[in-house]
Amino acid sequence: MTKTFRLVLVVALIAASSVTMLAQRGGYRSSNSYSGNVPYDGRFVFVRMSYPWSGRQQPYWAHDYQEGELNLLKIMQSITNVPLHLDGTSIMSYDDPEMFKHPVIYQCEPGYWGMTDEQVKALRAYLLKGGFIILDDFPAWAWQNTDLQMSRVFPDLHWIDLTPEHPIFHSFFEIDSFDIIPQYYMQGRPIFRGLFEGNDPKKRMYAVANYNTDISEYWEHSAMGFKPVADNNEAFKLGINEFVYGITH
Repeated sequence: MTKTFRLVLVVALIAASSVTMLAQRGGYRSSNSYSGNVPYDGRFVFVRMSYPWSGRQQPYWAHDYQEGELNLLKIMQSITNVPLHLDGTSIMSYDDPEMFKHPVIYQCEPGYWGMTDEQVKALRAYLLKGGFIILDDFPAWAWQNTDLQMSRVFPDLHWIDLTPEHPIFHSFFEIDSFDIIPQYYMQGRPIFRGLFEGNDPKKRMYAVANYNTDISEYWEHSAMGFKPVADNNEAFKLGINEFVYGITH
């Protein structure tokens, strides 16, 4: 059974049954990590990063929570050998020392993202020690703030546009063209950018940005039939590649 066929099969199984939400977390905190996070035991945990939020509605960083990550984790468990938690996910702030126990962290909606100076230092230390951050779900207008926040972390680095030849697009699935990456609701084409050690694309990547697209929206809605299964498959492939790359590099 090929990996692609297994992916189609798992997506179909997810679509055939409703995604069960985990127990309610009692709301979102604006600046602190949630006290009910998954206890660390060495297995992979999906870590969603938060930032201060004062609005009454769901915070931007929580878009696609929690169905998005749970659906992705089900796919990852089915087709990879990564030992992981399916019974929960974690929400953290950038000043939570628990962040350093996890190889990959995920930031949604970085267009509204903000950090204190201490959080900037912590994120820099995390990335220099081997961590990897995935930035996802933001349109063209949000790039300025995304670039600003990461320039505080690495003032000497600049984003480099990625091509399909980069190893991140071949860490598990073979993604040879960005033409297969679906665009959920924004204009233009998805753009993928990386921040590299020494601004050298041949060296270690600290961060990847899924710019001008919303990959996690496909993860969230894969069980609802809003988009073709083929589009959901490609979004899952990209997500798995990015997380596997972060885990193994």
